[in-house]
Amino acid sequence: FAKNKKQNVKSKTPPVGGENKETIGNGHVEQNGLNGHLSSEESDPATATVNNGGVDGKNDAGVAGGGEPTEASSTGDDDVMKLMQETGFTVQVLSPGVEPLSIQVSSMELVQEIHQLLMDREDTCHRTCFSLQLDGRTLDNFAELKNIEGLQEGSVIRVVEEPYTMREARIHVRHVRDLLKSLDPADAYNGIDCSSLTFLHTITMGDIMEKKKTRQESVDCTPPDFIMPGAKERPLLPLQPGSGKKGNPQPLKVLTTSAWNPPPGPRKLHGDLMYLYVVTMEDKRLHISACSRGFYVNQSTDDTFNPQPANPSYLSHSLIDLLSQISATFRRCFSQMQKKRTQRHPFERVATPYQVYTWTAPALEHTIDAIRAEDTFSSKLGYEEHIPGQTRDWNEELQTTRELPRATLPERLLRERAIFKVHSDFVTAATRGAMAVIDGNVMPINPGEDAKTQMFIWNNIFFSLGFDVRDHYKELGGDAAAFVAPRNDLHGVRVYSAVDVEGLYTLGTVVIDYRGYRVTAQSIIPGILEREQDQSVVYGSIDFGKTVLSHPKYLELLNAAGKHLRIQPHSVYNDKQEAIELCSSVECKGIIGNDGRHYILDLLRTFPPDVNFLVLPAAEEAVGSDSQAMGFPIEHRHKLCCLRQELLEAFVENRYLMFMKLAAVQLQQCVKKKQDQKAAVAALKTSSDETKPAAIEGAAAESEKTEAKDSKDTKDSKEVVKEAAARPAIPKADTEDAKKLVESLISSDQMNESKEVVKRVCEAVGSLKEYEFDIRFNPDVYSPGIRHVDDDANAACSLRRQKQLVKDAAVFLVKHQIPSFVHECLDHSSAPMDGVTLTELLHNRGINVRYLGKVVDQLAKIKQLEYLHTIAVSELIVRAAKHIFTAYLQQTDVMSMAAAISHFLNCFLTVSTGGYQPVPNGNGGDADGQLADEFGPKSSSSGGGKKQSKQSKRGGKGSGGNGGGGGGGSRKTTFSSPLTDNSEWQSLTSKSLWSQIRQELKAYWDFDLTVEPAKEGKAATPVDSIEPLIGAFKLQKISLLRAFCLKTGVQIMLQEYAFDQRNRPTFTDADIVNVFPVVKHINPRASDAYNFYTTGQTKIQQGYFQD
Repeated sequence: FAKNKKQNVKSKTPPVGGENKETIGNGHVEQNGLNGHLSSEESDPATATVNNGGVDGKNDAGVAGGGEPTEASSTGDDDVMKLMQETGFTVQVLSPGVEPLSIQVSSMELVQEIHQLLMDREDTCHRTCFSLQLDGRTLDNFAELKNIEGLQEGSVIRVVEEPYTMREARIHVRHVRDLLKSLDPADAYNGIDCSSLTFLHTITMGDIMEKKKTRQESVDCTPPDFIMPGAKERPLLPLQPGSGKKGNPQPLKVLTTSAWNPPPGPRKLHGDLMYLYVVTMEDKRLHISACSRGFYVNQSTDDTFNPQPANPSYLSHSLIDLLSQISATFRRCFSQMQKKRTQRHPFERVATPYQVYTWTAPALEHTIDAIRAEDTFSSKLGYEEHIPGQTRDWNEELQTTRELPRATLPERLLRERAIFKVHSDFVTAATRGAMAVIDGNVMPINPGEDAKTQMFIWNNIFFSLGFDVRDHYKELGGDAAAFVAPRNDLHGVRVYSAVDVEGLYTLGTVVIDYRGYRVTAQSIIPGILEREQDQSVVYGSIDFGKTVLSHPKYLELLNAAGKHLRIQPHSVYNDKQEAIELCSSVECKGIIGNDGRHYILDLLRTFPPDVNFLVLPAAEEAVGSDSQAMGFPIEHRHKLCCLRQELLEAFVENRYLMFMKLAAVQLQQCVKKKQDQKAAVAALKTSSDETKPAAIEGAAAESEKTEAKDSKDTKDSKEVVKEAAARPAIPKADTEDAKKLVESLISSDQMNESKEVVKRVCEAVGSLKEYEFDIRFNPDVYSPGIRHVDDDANAACSLRRQKQLVKDAAVFLVKHQIPSFVHECLDHSSAPMDGVTLTELLHNRGINVRYLGKVVDQLAKIKQLEYLHTIAVSELIVRAAKHIFTAYLQQTDVMSMAAAISHFLNCFLTVSTGGYQPVPNGNGGDADGQLADEFGPKSSSSGGGKKQSKQSKRGGKGSGGNGGGGGGGSRKTTFSSPLTDNSEWQSLTSKSLWSQIRQELKAYWDFDLTVEPAKEGKAATPVDSIEPLIGAFKLQKISLLRAFCLKTGVQIMLQEYAFDQRNRPTFTDADIVNVFPVVKHINPRASDAYNFYTTGQTKIQQGYFQD
């Protein structure tokens, strides 16, 4: 079992074929390791860290501090020494027909890594079905080299060709296809197999490692005019250099599976596995048989089946060798392709762990590709089990990798490498399944219900849609709450995964936005489908607090996690008036699976609510005056607005510094009081007997004054807290001095008075314990329908103080975090470059994007930050347009999708006064006009054909009321048909769209989009098109187009767009190439590598360059 477990989690890749992104990708990273640059165990976690730049994984550092880093820091030095002591040695690999190859390996590497190296080398890449043997013994692919007996410096490993099976033959054919397409960028443009674009070789002209002799000594480095300041618009074509160059050599016309498949029974008994059909560049049409010994040309034709070998007969173990023998063009072209491929930098060939999508693509020729067709429409039995997207038990893999040992550095590297690999495979499969769900390619498990309420299971992944299907979120905002709940749930999964409490499990979760729909993909808890939900849940509530359950094991696990996540344990009443203790929000559910693991799900309220966007009941106190001055509270469209974890960490740190400062001040006063009393006593001893009563009275009076002063200081402590919150951060030097003073005073003999001081200070800063600094948050504090147990209203952890903490945190965001962010930008310590980096910086400070309108108002007052104001305004506009676009797509029939998207872009980025207008000679239309839907009626009025099309053009309203539909509006079980009348999108104009954008900006961000008049004294005018904004905010249409496409997944044609032309629309449906999913997921990181990296950063900032 241990071996199988290791096999599953260590590589998760078949030795060859099925996952060529790994064999081609990881092979290069491994090659670096094998060549001695870095060991393989070091290379993959580093690669994982590099590829971890997603928005979702940026902020795990604060949480991760609770888990592994402590362990890593305690044993890190010893583990590093162990890792460095792993020996490296050189072995020779002998392959048939190839010169011997010497490679340097590390004893920690796997045999599989040598396997992958051979599959990536130019002279051995065409072999897939082989084994590695040492002294006649076949090596286990998943064995570490240090465990192989007899393997030492100078050992000779032989490559031995193995007989094919059906699975191995299919893997080999797929691998050949991938080799032939390795230089073709089509997969990268189409977002397939984790391919991505690279322009390094093009930009450097291949001159990376050394200078070419033929290159000129002087190179013109003058930047082009379009990237210089002052350029009004940026061209699109230079975005992808070399995209217009002539394509790569084509070695074959057709390589596909033959229609004679599968082999009949008699031929199976002769060893036939499958048949292929090939058309060479010389127009030879060949049928090829795959048998256990290799590949050969048979005598079959398109009309006649004759499986006998052709004459002359060639039997080759490799299909590449066979094709090279029968086609001279193939031999020449394949050799050229291999040289080009190996000339690229290794990092250019590494597949990305998560699929990336490009928002522009040139016109690509759609070629015949049977493997691609098979990937789309067939079950691919035989090899698909090991490829992301088929029958893998995702939940078991995800949880098993987390259970791997993590005591030493090598164990942690192995564990995190396995976690990252399985998670990236899960994200790939979930994305593929979500697209299939929306495309109508997956059967729902409740087919009789409405499309919005349907749920799906595909490849052991559960899919649900972002709609409020059973009034579950009715009190929280309906569909708006249902749409945002998966995102909040994903944040909860992220932080609980980062805390990594042993024994507490979360589900694999991916949120996919595709074609206007939000799909949540989750791994499946074992046994959950066999029981009703109310029977499965042992912790939490399934009805928002009416029925509440608790479980001792869950309390233990969640309390351990809650210490790191600042979650306050609290008690609530259930429907039987019983007090139930919880260590999470009520909505968090605990389910014990059939595998015995304790799972938590529905983590949408992991963090406390944001009262700035919550209209509280009349009995509740309003938000602070600072928040009210900025226009809060704002009633949001849903009640799931939560504070970010980064904000809570910053707030707690601020309160802790305040706690130390206040405690130091008050303890100093206590010391001074004692000293004064001692001085008075000393004075009494030295005075005469006559003056004793007066001296005593004087000392008593002095003592009363001191006590009164102390009492006044205590009463004013809350005011001190408010003043301290208004100030920026307390200087570190003062804080350290205060901390030392507190520690020295508390350890003195004045313990009782010190305890009283600490009690007063704890109350002042809002601590939930009387004699200890403890600030945590109750996520249910404002949840509707929840009845809290609050026996003592004056207790340190009373509900009143819990509510006040949540309010204080919201005030802290408005009063401290937003101004400090603005000051940080003024100091240029942060420099946002676009909307994505601006969002990241806001999140790092705990500022939600819903505050962006308020941030823009602050930026508008500072002339030096005009550039940042432009970025922030454009981000606001694009986000508002995305919200409208989501609903717009849901109303559009799939046959009108391209036309609808192009029309939306025209209304958004140009001045479109009429509705949708067919474009002459468009893609898919006739010579006179193009239809929104190529087969639907053009208008509701009588008459059709070309005459109708010309009338529509002249009329300016496009195809009218009922046109554009495919007649599928009544179907309820597919998302290929809209949920409402599909002709509404055609009536959209620039004025109506920008009116919706203005309303969205005001409702969501409380931001008024107006343009200041040129003359003073006139009122600001509302915006009804893009044109006034270009000059007022210095926006660029091409930048808005890019941001919009990246946020919505739209891919457009790579060409120059004339935004100012009046006689025809800027965008036509031929310019819309594709719509890709926008995927949100957690980003597992290599904790040790991240800790080393951040430590190095800190050391450099402190000036310790030699460390």
